[in-house]
Amino acid sequence: MLWLGCFLIFYSSLGAAGGAPLDEEPVAPPQIEAAAKTAGLSFTDAEIEQALPGVIENLRGFEAMRKISLENSVFPAFTFSPLLPGIPLRAIPLEGTPIALPEAKRPTDLETLAFADIPTLASLIKSRQVSCVELAELSLARLRALDPTLHCVVALTEERALARARVLDAELAEGKWRGPLHGIPYGAKDLFSARGAGTTWGARPFETQVIDADATVIEKLETAGAVLVAKLSLGALAMGDVWFGGKTRNPWDPIRGSSGSSAGSASAVAAGCVPFALGTETLGSIISPARRCGNSAIRPTYGRVSRHGAMALAWTMDKVGPMARSIHDAALVLAVISGPDGKDPTVVSLPCPAPPAIDPKGWKIGVPKGAFARSERHATVLDELRALGAEIVEIELPEYPVWEMMVILHAEAAAAFDDLTRSGRDDELTSQGPEAWPNLFRIARLIPAVEYIRASRLRTLLARDMDQVMAQIDLFVVPAFDGPSLGITNLTGHPSAIAPSGSHEDGRPYSVVFVGQLYDEPRLAAFVRAWQESTDYHRRHPAN
Repeated sequence: MLWLGCFLIFYSSLGAAGGAPLDEEPVAPPQIEAAAKTAGLSFTDAEIEQALPGVIENLRGFEAMRKISLENSVFPAFTFSPLLPGIPLRAIPLEGTPIALPEAKRPTDLETLAFADIPTLASLIKSRQVSCVELAELSLARLRALDPTLHCVVALTEERALARARVLDAELAEGKWRGPLHGIPYGAKDLFSARGAGTTWGARPFETQVIDADATVIEKLETAGAVLVAKLSLGALAMGDVWFGGKTRNPWDPIRGSSGSSAGSASAVAAGCVPFALGTETLGSIISPARRCGNSAIRPTYGRVSRHGAMALAWTMDKVGPMARSIHDAALVLAVISGPDGKDPTVVSLPCPAPPAIDPKGWKIGVPKGAFARSERHATVLDELRALGAEIVEIELPEYPVWEMMVILHAEAAAAFDDLTRSGRDDELTSQGPEAWPNLFRIARLIPAVEYIRASRLRTLLARDMDQVMAQIDLFVVPAFDGPSLGITNLTGHPSAIAPSGSHEDGRPYSVVFVGQLYDEPRLAAFVRAWQESTDYHRRHPAN
């Protein structure tokens, strides 16, 4: 029945592109033959004639289902778990330790705090040397000053931010301190809903959309005392760095884009506008802009952080993670936003404390065969890891048709935005080329359901084989945006931490990615923190 599924999607896509209604344009044998050819099959005239009534009946059924509106927030009645049968939980629990805040003194010019880390800011706030209102105003002022160059802000949330900061200052005056994020400003990628602000998804068709409720991650951050100061740009519908307001720029070189899709989050953090920001990744949308802008970021295990209140792109691949100035800062944020909320069925209930300082001596760090040969400038990181006492071992990642398996992403994305395609409003999206969403959504409608399921079954084999690799090591390291690793780990759901590891001749950063065990972000972050604090790469920032 493979040809039948292909034909149904093929015929359906014709209707979505403005074809005549079903009762005015009956199914014809040439259409079935074309669909069969797309599936690599052929059928006799008798076989086609026999199937024709059933095909027409199914098409009428599809039309009946389309009469029921489906919002983007409605998820399918299935989930993906990285811990498939036969894959053990290899995470080793770490006990969280109280955050040690440094001794800090209020600077004469608060502008010098633009690139301060979270513990330093927390120390100044807790000691009431700097107020929550002052920090919020500093972030808002920098966003206003730099956005005409960076195009990273969709909307400032000034009224909400200052009102919240005043409440938090009043709590401090009464002796209440919520923890290290108390009074810390942040930005959220504008696919998260937030009270009092629009949620545009970076796309012209949704420019006026208002979802007047906080996403789970924003609720959790508010409880922890963080202050939302801005909704930040993303490439339209979470691809690239071009949105309806322009192209988000890289603070290190504003001629260049910041990459995407967490474009504004990466740009705002790198430019010293906010200490941290929320991003999401389906296939590179945290790793790529963090690499381009020199951020430290964590893309957690699939199922670690709730996506409730966030735009869905691909239900079995979307992940939420923090972007910050150091891995330790990102881990502080992850500790707050992780955990179940009863609204996202994929989220596990496993501890995710902020990691303590550790000694990395004796850790086994994998290096995929040939990974650093493809990018020699990153190889100094291996010497730095050896100097810390880590053991470097060569590994081989499983070989699968990973990019072909991304029909999973494309089919789910096309389903998430089925109504946009069917209405013709995809013409309003800024990007309209062959690699842009409108065309990719149309192509995805020709993916047979059987092939989507086959790719998911291959994903099971890939996950099992990847588990055998991970059983040999504590974690592995690759140059940032290493193709095989990026594709594999986004399918298997393994967590990644990215951090700058050097600079080009013109000062622009480049980065490496560390990939950890499933749900083992505390150890992953602890190791990367140990390496990062032995270098100064993450302390460099653009001159603005």
